[in-house]
Amino acid sequence: MEKPRAYVGGQAVIEGVMMRGPQKVATAVRLPDGKITVQCEPVHSLTERFPFLKKPFIRGSVALYESLLYGMRSLSFSAKAAEEEENVSDVQMGLTLTVSVVMAIVFFILLPTYGAHFLLSATAASVHLNLAEGGLRLLIFLLYIWGISFTDGMYRVFQYHGAEHKTIWTYEAGEPLTVENVKKHSRLHPRCGTNFLLIVMVVSIFVFAFLGWPGIVFRVLSRIIFMPVVAGISYEIIRLAADSSHTCIRTAVRPGLWLQYLTTREPQADQIEVAIAALEAAKPSTGQTAQNL
Repeated sequence: MEKPRAYVGGQAVIEGVMMRGPQKVATAVRLPDGKITVQCEPVHSLTERFPFLKKPFIRGSVALYESLLYGMRSLSFSAKAAEEEENVSDVQMGLTLTVSVVMAIVFFILLPTYGAHFLLSATAASVHLNLAEGGLRLLIFLLYIWGISFTDGMYRVFQYHGAEHKTIWTYEAGEPLTVENVKKHSRLHPRCGTNFLLIVMVVSIFVFAFLGWPGIVFRVLSRIIFMPVVAGISYEIIRLAADSSHTCIRTAVRPGLWLQYLTTREPQADQIEVAIAALEAAKPSTGQTAQNL
């Protein structure tokens, strides 16, 4: 069977999986009664309306923004479907997103930058301060991933995460989407969001090193303002890793694959069925050319 040419991305949600193809994004969720419900909607990417956004180092920020947008919609749908919480409103989901952003700024920007200041002398070279800040940010990220991996709720999410990866591998291999075929594939995938976040942490160390060590206000603002630059570079790296067989590139992204041993778990057959349902609904038609997902 001819291997598909179009990229498909995904995300684990509550009792389900979201899959995004070039034309459609679909979320499949296992209902409390055991049935699978699927929500499918067309993709309206900014890159189609503004083609210049497809340029390298620009498309990464767009992909990140759209992934967050579709991800939140899928989480809202899965929360209502899997837990029968019909009272989960868009306002509540928006508030959850806002709180998440604020917490991310506190833990991944404010805490590392203050921590670096206290660990090193104020007269230390700016490059050393930036390296310390980046190291603390990376440490906090790894501790966060390690911590949530022990919670019961996240264990099932990580199983669906594994089902998502294994199903995408099956699709990319050009094999029929059956539970038996999906089971034999790896739960680790180089285009995983976990891999992307780890690359972002490392790339940010080098990007922010060029900004010196200004006052705290400008330091925090610069980390936020330059995040699209970091995301753009990281996106190109992860795409290169996915499409390249070069040993050096594969080695560079291997830590991200190792981290997926924490963020994925071997899925059960019924969870694989959910991932297959999502991909069947979202996959592009035969002959669809590759898209930037």
